[in-house]
Amino acid sequence: MTVSALASSTASTTSTTASSSSLGLDTTEFLQLMVKQLQNQNPTDPTDTTEFLSQLVQLSTYDQQVSNSNSLSSVVSALDTMISSNGLGYIGKNVTVEGDTTTLLDGSARWNYTLDGDAKTVTFKILDEDGKTVYSGDGETKEGTYAVDWDGVSSAGVQLDDGGIYTLEVTATDDKDAKVSVSTSVTGTVTGIDSSTDETYLLIGDVGFTVDDITSISSS
Repeated sequence: MTVSALASSTASTTSTTASSSSLGLDTTEFLQLMVKQLQNQNPTDPTDTTEFLSQLVQLSTYDQQVSNSNSLSSVVSALDTMISSNGLGYIGKNVTVEGDTTTLLDGSARWNYTLDGDAKTVTFKILDEDGKTVYSGDGETKEGTYAVDWDGVSSAGVQLDDGGIYTLEVTATDDKDAKVSVSTSVTGTVTGIDSSTDETYLLIGDVGFTVDDITSISSS
């Protein structure tokens, strides 16, 4: 069981910005250039008919490329929207979400807590689904964000089974025994999606949360 300080962000948010590349001239501009070419051709050496026909073929090909490019952009945009809305793009990603409940997976569970000010004492409890305390300890007291990494071993030294759902409770008081404000979050890998209701939930084990709950995301 470890409690360690975190940087200002528990995980760096990564985002991918699609950049569109222009094919250059549009169809109107292409035709304008061809007209200018005809207007300014040398009367004694007019444009070769074969070359002119070749340019018309190039225009037809170019126009089709523009159309294909626009169609592909629409498909990519639609796919991005679908992946974002149904949560598929989050599977396998490490996320940090607002909350205090997570699943013990592979003998590991991680929470984070943030102290809004310095505290004299910080204690935390890990509760099972029945509200029973299975582990307790002392935390860091300086203002800031800290990770609570739990290996699934109870205070009695028993290794608890994977799949259990556990909740972190943190209590902090200052030197005047007044409570210090504490917020909690959970860090884990998105393992699935639940779309059985009107709203789509991302899952860390058996604990669900919405995309709006995510505060940071990174590759696993």
